[in-house]
Amino acid sequence: MAAPLTFLNNDSKILSLIRSEDDEGLVMLYEANRKPIRAYISRNNGTEDDADDLLQEALIVLWERVRSNRYQYTARLSTFIYATVKNMWLRRLARLRRESPAEVEEMTGRIESASALDIMIESEEANLIHKALAELGEPCKTLLILYYWEEQSMEEIAEALHLANADTAKSKKYQCKKALHQLLKQKM
Repeated sequence: MAAPLTFLNNDSKILSLIRSEDDEGLVMLYEANRKPIRAYISRNNGTEDDADDLLQEALIVLWERVRSNRYQYTARLSTFIYATVKNMWLRRLARLRRESPAEVEEMTGRIESASALDIMIESEEANLIHKALAELGEPCKTLLILYYWEEQSMEEIAEALHLANADTAKSKKYQCKKALHQLLKQKM
């Protein structure tokens, strides 16, 4: 029997659980995201039931993407869940407005005015960073992903990238981050 995998962070553990059809990963995600999702939906005049329903739908979206190998890990799972819920909530409100505008306006009051804009900006920024990382090339791309998205320590990064030690990894991270900033400045 193979030795159990040592998980580098919570997201990779959850993704591994989902891939192995273990529902514990979804339970962990649900519990971790329930409070922020409820807060967002209640700020936008939704109910706790709305929040719970949308969170479950977002988890299904994630589960389907992971199981069909269409999920790309470009941000933390909580970011993906939150953005998915925001998109679904805004679509639901837009649909309700078309069906009965006066009733929905009364029900929802004022929605966070920047919500749709925030989502667009976050999406555009993520796309810019993704393109810049691709242009940056290796080992910088992998190093930055390991550090910022997978939250690995400098020791783990040094080992993964076959660098001399953690100080070398730290120095390389600084150089890569500086190069990424330069690429992003050119694109903006």
